[in-house]
Amino acid sequence: MPKGYVILTESIKDPTGMDAYSRAAGPSMAEGGATVLAVDGRPQLLEGEWHGDRTVVLEFESAEAARAWYESEAYERAKPLRQAAADTNVVIVSGFEPPSRGA
Repeated sequence: MPKGYVILTESIKDPTGMDAYSRAAGPSMAEGGATVLAVDGRPQLLEGEWHGDRTVVLEFESAEAARAWYESEAYERAKPLRQAAADTNVVIVSGFEPPSRGA
């Protein structure tokens, strides 16, 4: 089963509020099995348009595990802090598994 990834692009309006969100969301990420792969305040845009001034990439065992974390009671308590402090786009994507080679 491929890994699942949550990608957040955040346009931060209230840095203090985002700090409070980070403190509240951290335990939910640990409980949900998230691995933080990237937090970048200056992503290098190569083409098109990109939203926000910070991009975060979280890895989970599967897309289903990512959704379970996002909908968890623990994260539901943290989410309003982020929503008040930043305009955010959030997506879940499945990792890629190349096709197996002949058998």
